[in-house]
Amino acid sequence: MKEFFRRLSPKQAVRDFAGQWQQPTPHRWQIMGVAMAATFAILMVFIPESQRVDPAPPDVIYISTFDESRSEAEIIASNCANHQLKEQLQARLAEREELRKDLYRSLGRATFVDVEAMEREIAAEQPAESESEGPDAEALALSVEEYCARAAGG
Repeated sequence: MKEFFRRLSPKQAVRDFAGQWQQPTPHRWQIMGVAMAATFAILMVFIPESQRVDPAPPDVIYISTFDESRSEAEIIASNCANHQLKEQLQARLAEREELRKDLYRSLGRATFVDVEAMEREIAAEQPAESESEGPDAEALALSVEEYCARAAGG
């Protein structure tokens, strides 16, 4: 057995591989692909599940921008201020949307499109969509306002 391993040389193996690779073989890439697939399949069969390493969980760093000693009243006041800001942004977006609709209406009229008929079709489709939504916005807004008033002590 020792004589067999004495005749093996990594340098000679690399030279043999390079010599074979340089020969013009028509199916060189296909053969290499099959050889790699076979090697991968054999390794997957012989490596048991317990030896496969699960990926390491990511290191999570929590960054808090709020003071940890805030009282509940301060938290509620901050939430209410953010809610008011959100309502202002939504109102501004609604204004922009209405302006955009007006622009499209004027464009439609200028190009002789029946804008009123299109608006009637849209109005007919909207009630079906609004029924599938959750509670109405007025009830939610009222509950938020009540919550903020109670938190402020009013």
